[in-house]
Amino acid sequence: MQYVTRNIAGMLAALTLIAGCATPPERTAGTSGSAEVWWLGQSAMRITTPGGKVIMIDPWILGNPKTPAQFKNLDALGKLDLILVTHAHGDHLGDAVALAKKNNVPVWGPAGLNQQLQTLGELSPELSPRMNKGGTISPFPGVKITQVHAEHSSEILWTDPATRKQHTLFGGEPVGFIIELENGFRIYHMGDTGLFGDMKLIGDYYKPDLIMVPIGGHYVMNPWDAAKATKEFLQPKYAIPMHYASNPFLVGTPQEYMDALGNYPVKVYPINPGDKLRF
Repeated sequence: MQYVTRNIAGMLAALTLIAGCATPPERTAGTSGSAEVWWLGQSAMRITTPGGKVIMIDPWILGNPKTPAQFKNLDALGKLDLILVTHAHGDHLGDAVALAKKNNVPVWGPAGLNQQLQTLGELSPELSPRMNKGGTISPFPGVKITQVHAEHSSEILWTDPATRKQHTLFGGEPVGFIIELENGFRIYHMGDTGLFGDMKLIGDYYKPDLIMVPIGGHYVMNPWDAAKATKEFLQPKYAIPMHYASNPFLVGTPQEYMDALGNYPVKVYPINPGDKLRF
């Protein structure tokens, strides 16, 4: 598999790609001092920190058409230490409730979503703690996670177990996450978002090294919006395009994103679902 390089060759030494992996990452993946990122399609990202903690973001696995068949099993994710959800839509909330119960770990998401999950009886307060935009948690030594703004919507589609009737309910406000790892490496998972001016504030203040950027268009930024955010607002070293090709509306492609970036010096990784990167 060939990956497009948009930065000087020296950057290649900073990151190793493990492509087309047939087995889930080892729980000890972070012990060498690096972080591992495993993309499972759409916005589902599994991060193993340098300290060996496992963070799952937007875990839409079982119903995700882009998740490789061998990973459409919650056991394939291994033991998780924390789950982050950017908003209530089914392709992001996904299997978070099942995974929280399976691993006995909390789901951190928008306060309104987590309160709704408690109210509906889907998760206990212990597994659905509340935080909000601007809030920061330190769930593990040396790791900090901050909620930031996202420009999107956030309804939860819930099926009443007694009547089997579906209800569309308030799911809080959408968010992104800044994740600072033990070695100071900062990841910005943007969730679902349109372009907004305060991305520049996020870039200036948090200075992310890696962005996980939606490019599909229609519901989120298209490749040209995403390129503008990358070049003018966020200015990261690395970028992983996500949230494209999972339905007919998400037509943006990594190649269009890279073409829109032109010669801007960011290393873009147009990986496939199931691939892993190590930073």
